[in-house]
Amino acid sequence: MDVLLILKALILGLVEAASEFLPISSTGHLIIVGDFLDFTGPRAETFEIFIQLGAILSVVWIYRERLRDTILNLNGDPKARRLVLNLAISFVPAAILGFLLHRQITRYLFNPVSVAGALVVGGIAILLIERYARAGRVQAVEEMTWRDALVVGIAQSVALFPGVSRSGATIMGGMLGGLSRFAATEFSFFLAIPTMFAATVYSLAKEWSRLTMADIPIFAVGFVAAFVGGLAVVRFLLAYVGQHSFAPFAWYRIVFGGLLLAYFHYHPWVGNGG
Repeated sequence: MDVLLILKALILGLVEAASEFLPISSTGHLIIVGDFLDFTGPRAETFEIFIQLGAILSVVWIYRERLRDTILNLNGDPKARRLVLNLAISFVPAAILGFLLHRQITRYLFNPVSVAGALVVGGIAILLIERYARAGRVQAVEEMTWRDALVVGIAQSVALFPGVSRSGATIMGGMLGGLSRFAATEFSFFLAIPTMFAATVYSLAKEWSRLTMADIPIFAVGFVAAFVGGLAVVRFLLAYVGQHSFAPFAWYRIVFGGLLLAYFHYHPWVGNGG
């Protein structure tokens, strides 16, 4: 067993957990951290896809009772039906664009320089939305209309660009559409379940042949780290949004992205086009 690889898997699993639900871009951070750890290539790409399952299962576990009640009450509870319908509406735009543009996005945009630029631009966007958005018309996800869901779905499509952040795009899109900060955050968590499951299963189905038995310890460590870390991050964010804005995350994005752009200006990134 390669202890160094296990350590890299642990680090990347924790990075996935921390960045998947915070508005700082998990894909972007995995690309950057993977590059600095020299953990790149087809094997690393499949690993990064796989550990997303650990992160999303943490959301399923935290909301297990609410998800169970929603499923069991679909026939008799209008609020349950509305939530499922809104999730379906929000899911569609990114699903269609992702299916059509996945190859081009992966080939031309999955690199640290593009991610660094997106981190900076996304940080500026968060500051502007926090300053000017009139959030608060919708206080709970059960109050959302199909139009609110569509706005969030369109915003999620922007996150196909690596470095934008799926959670950041959906939360900010929701706030722009009139959702409270808490309602936008909670709906983002719910929307992550079908979105990430679909994207992960689709990608793993294509990449599964690359795996060998020797990969099991590495993938297991990353998966568990993403799951356990995800539990902590989701609980932290739910407590945080009730009293604070997302401005600190925006400034983190701007500073981190700016430092990366400066670094890659003097140390040009040499990739394989993917």
